[in-house]
Amino acid sequence: MKFLSVYKQFLIFFIITILLSGCAQKRDYEYTGSNTQTGAIIGGILGALIGASTKGNSKAKRALIGGVIGASVGGAIGYSIEKQAEDVAKELDTKVDNSSDAIKNENKDLIVSNTDKYVKITLKESMVFATDSAYPTNEASQRINKISKVLRNYPNTTVQVVGFTDNRGSYLYNLKLSEKRALNVGQVLYESGITNEVFSKGCSYEKPIVPNDSLENMALNRRVEIYLYQDVNKIVDPCKNY
Repeated sequence: MKFLSVYKQFLIFFIITILLSGCAQKRDYEYTGSNTQTGAIIGGILGALIGASTKGNSKAKRALIGGVIGASVGGAIGYSIEKQAEDVAKELDTKVDNSSDAIKNENKDLIVSNTDKYVKITLKESMVFATDSAYPTNEASQRINKISKVLRNYPNTTVQVVGFTDNRGSYLYNLKLSEKRALNVGQVLYESGITNEVFSKGCSYEKPIVPNDSLENMALNRRVEIYLYQDVNKIVDPCKNY
């Protein structure tokens, strides 16, 4: 009979902690990843075990303990760089492309990729800005808003926005243009609700990705990249990556 009593408690706390951990992990965000569901289930199991075996506490306290555990587990499960890249790519109607030639594809105006340090979203000039303009187009702002939507499921991500130009014309002009573009894209993210340590910078480099021998190639070199970091200790200087 004692076994049946413990079993009933297990079932009760399992159900309660699934609900608690699921609600805690969702955090009222519009986007909910599979990590929420997985974390809720595992958190429910852990919470049920604790609730069934802990003495001296009320059922509410036991359930609360289980809910906290479930939320913590849910936050950890699935929160990998690869998973984040897939989530972002899906929201932007594309797929993760880590190939070195992705940037050279004239038919791809947006690229989502990742390394072991960050997720990178590359927005080419042709889809973000008019020529020599520092302000995103309405269509580009809509894409950036989509990025904000999925990032709300990763509240601990540090966001870095970087503008790139090319080596034609004045170095200072290019640098200022890239900085303004990065700041303006960062502003769209901020207005969309992303306040998790957004910082921006501009890069103007001597070695372009492709030779500046055509307007198409110049457009490939002019772009904005959004870096998403889970570990601030792994932040790189993108200006030195090329």
